Amino acid sequence: MKIFKKSLKTTLISLTLGTLMLTAGCGGSDNVQTSSAGGEDGVFTIAYAPNESTDQSTDARNGLATELSKVLGCEVEEIQASDYNAIIEALRTGKADMAYMGPLAIALGAERAEITPIVMKAEDGDPNKAIYHSVLITNAKNTNINTIQDIKGKTMAFVDPDSTSGNLIPSAEIIKAFPNDGLTTEKLHTNDSFFHAVSFSGSHQAGLQAVAKGDIDIAPISDQILASEISKGNVNKNDIKIIHESAAIPAEAMVVAKSVDEKTRNTLTEFLTSYNNEAYFTDVIKKPGARFIKCDMSDYQPIVELNKLMSNE
Repeated sequence: MKIFKKSLKTTLISLTLGTLMLTAGCGGSDNVQTSSAGGEDGVFTIAYAPNESTDQSTDARNGLATELSKVLGCEVEEIQASDYNAIIEALRTGKADMAYMGPLAIALGAERAEITPIVMKAEDGDPNKAIYHSVLITNAKNTNINTIQDIKGKTMAFVDPDSTSGNLIPSAEIIKAFPNDGLTTEKLHTNDSFFHAVSFSGSHQAGLQAVAKGDIDIAPISDQILASEISKGNVNKNDIKIIHESAAIPAEAMVVAKSVDEKTRNTLTEFLTSYNNEAYFTDVIKKPGARFIKCDMSDYQPIVELNKLMSNE
């Protein structure tokens, strides 16, 4: 799982030269103690972000929880967090034991809560396909916006401050595309600095709908979420135009909190890598035919490095 490192390394170099993120089910203390699956309250909790918590994904998520409860021998519940920062805090304070999150959230979670990624999404279960892309989209009617070079002075809705394809990567791509503008992440996220108006939509789906309705000019989105929303009929593909695509990004992963013991981690890894419920991968993970493969923090090192570079610009 190293094929994306070369492309992200190129981004890092370009940015530098161009001026230039469980207790097992219970507890709320910062000093979380290691415990077995279910913890003191007997419940193992999985946290999802808004992107994976749509009405269409509920049944598939419940299916995984039901099957996992049989394997762990305790109740498994799901919670929907408001954003990635809330998920990291839930993992840190013992309100969640496991979570599905993107690369930047993994990098930040490792730093703030000592989380560990155990499995990552891969198309066809192929390690060489454990990637996705961030794309910039606009409404197809915007004939004056056709490439990334056309976005200055327009309205923009990033997804979430801790989103990889919805904030970190598109921010890096924009800074790289405008080397003479002296851009920083702060300027990029300030009204009337680079964009006329800039905001956070809260989810990839919300940004997509805002573009489709003409409420904003541009939004970044995961290419896999975009494909999923089109296939489900939630947006007409003829209403959307892709104006830029990033290099490959390491895929999202299931992570576990620091307090999850080694035996439980091994059980979770074995369960997830053998899990083949297609509805889950289509509706929740947003990639038909995908499966989970083993991973570790080294798979996300390019994102860790890019986040540090962007934070210290």
